[in-house]
Amino acid sequence: MQVRAGSVAVRETPLPDARLATEALFGEILDVFEEQHGFALVQCQRDRYVGWVALAGLAERLLAPTHRVTRPHTHAYAAPDLKSPPQLTLSLGGRVSVIAEEGDWRQCQDAGWVHQRHLAALDVLDEDPASVAERYIGTPYLWGGRSGLGLDCTGLTQQSFEAAGVLLPRDSDMQFDWAGDAIADWRDPGALQRGDLVFWKGHVGIMTDPDHLLHANAWHMAAACEPLGDAITRISKYYAEPTGARRIQVSSERGTVPAWKTGA
Repeated sequence: MQVRAGSVAVRETPLPDARLATEALFGEILDVFEEQHGFALVQCQRDRYVGWVALAGLAERLLAPTHRVTRPHTHAYAAPDLKSPPQLTLSLGGRVSVIAEEGDWRQCQDAGWVHQRHLAALDVLDEDPASVAERYIGTPYLWGGRSGLGLDCTGLTQQSFEAAGVLLPRDSDMQFDWAGDAIADWRDPGALQRGDLVFWKGHVGIMTDPDHLLHANAWHMAAACEPLGDAITRISKYYAEPTGARRIQVSSERGTVPAWKTGA
């Protein structure tokens, strides 16, 4: 089945108030294993996450996407007119099928009219994951979230790299095990660079330069950028020391099927 809501909650149990595991965005394909009390047990094809989704946000008819959403969130309107009522709120990475054009507006099947500046063809990718992450600054922290209305630390890094054509696993331990290459001397002055990932057990952030970390975190309750040293000191006081850092070569990994997804 395919997501037809702006996003759907993927929950740990088939209850409307169950804890959020992740979110699936408009256009994502979900493999359905069973249905129960208005929920479906699914596996997200994009990152293999499993959970329960309300059937009301899904459709059996699969649309072939042509474009992706490039803003943290945007509106799909009832007509090609910014004064018309919005029908859906779409998030960055959502995939839509454009079926008509009128001026600067694009009609997206089963969604509505979206301004063309908030869309890109599927083969047009961002070059810099850190720039994508910066679009989320100020977005509220949400455990399990990966939409423009709220996201967690790995939702931020996953969304940022996927916009550049590199698919990361959903959890921080898997990102630490599988994403790019370890940076052995990452604590040395100047060793880190823009786009590097710094990890703690259960947490991750992306560097915007050698000294600043952007991360969705519960301290700020938002995606925020701060000096890496400040983050290390605070997180070490309340939780733990960093576990390491990794560097992803976007140009070489873009468009490849990641090993974590194939089991290789």
